[in-house]
Amino acid sequence: MSQPARAITPSHPQLEQAKEHLRALIGFDTVSKNSNRALIDYMAAYLGQLGAEITLLPDATGQKVNLVARFGPEEQPGIVLSGHTDVVPADEDTWVTPPFAMDERDGRLYGRGACDMKGFAACVMAAAPAIADADLQRPLYLCFSYDEEIGCLGAPDIARHLAALPVPPEFAIIGEPSNMKLVTGQKGKIAMRAVVTGTSGHSSFSPSHVNAVEYAGQILGLITERAARYESEGPFDAEFTVPHATLLATMISGGVATNVTPEHCSFTFELRSIGENDPEGEMATLIESTAEINAEMQARTPGCGIEFQRIFAYPAMNDARNSAGFRALAGLMPAYGGKVSYGSEGGVFEQIGGIPSVIVGPGSIDQAHKPNEFVEISQIESCLEFLGGLTARLSAA
Repeated sequence: MSQPARAITPSHPQLEQAKEHLRALIGFDTVSKNSNRALIDYMAAYLGQLGAEITLLPDATGQKVNLVARFGPEEQPGIVLSGHTDVVPADEDTWVTPPFAMDERDGRLYGRGACDMKGFAACVMAAAPAIADADLQRPLYLCFSYDEEIGCLGAPDIARHLAALPVPPEFAIIGEPSNMKLVTGQKGKIAMRAVVTGTSGHSSFSPSHVNAVEYAGQILGLITERAARYESEGPFDAEFTVPHATLLATMISGGVATNVTPEHCSFTFELRSIGENDPEGEMATLIESTAEINAEMQARTPGCGIEFQRIFAYPAMNDARNSAGFRALAGLMPAYGGKVSYGSEGGVFEQIGGIPSVIVGPGSIDQAHKPNEFVEISQIESCLEFLGGLTARLSAA
């Protein structure tokens, strides 16, 4: 007996355009150490041809550039669609195909940045012709930044630019990979470096030296102790993937030989905070707790001690569900996905620009920063549907 024909689900009409844009975007090697200028020029030219008002916000060198493209009337409070253009390095030798050339197989699109987060940018570009043709009653701001991966360095200029507009946007959607679920919170981060200076000499005379590695170990003990208190005492927010702040050392370097007392040791550490924390105050308290260690080192030999250096920081993104912007779009939002421990530019928009933010984007964070990074084609289609619904809502506002 013959089998009934299997129904074929038609693909989204903008899917092929999204694939082609993603192919082009992945082809730009925008690892954070490199310029993103060529990619931004590509996006700006395409969106400008569709009628968007283009604003470029370069850094002091001109090699890193933010893009703000507006569709719709500037005299109304609008919506931001935000993404970053930089990616992490792709130096692993386990890539099956070249990381900066998109490959399609098994229902997935592979390449560095495919999910984090050029997939979202490709969807926005594929949706842009429909956005341009729509009778928008409120504007859409398409914002793409540089150097998010190394501390959200570009986003503050975008947030300040938007906040200074005669009518600033009232809400932002960050396209970080969330499996197209609604994420309403993101941790903030402070990244620090501790530089410990002691004295060196032959290790057989170690009691007369100031051992930088051993004193660094004492500081690391304080960090570990404080991290344990976050885990046991909170504050807690059960909606986060890790429901409390985290504090840990991440890299360390020190010493020159097995028979030399180490004169220098440095290590990096980070605090990831939730909205209930006071990250600046808590970091200051941690540093103050090393005062006795520092004083002991200086008492033994003047010039020894500890120096703390800030590498970068970005704020937490708080829950925007009570904001007017969210309430206006609540019916469009996908299923709830909780809050996440990774960073995004949402906290920057909220703190600097006064723009409440959420995260909704294609792909899984589990695939980010790994060899053979990919985004499911079904996620791209879901994102295109979401952007279509948003365009329709702003046209009927």
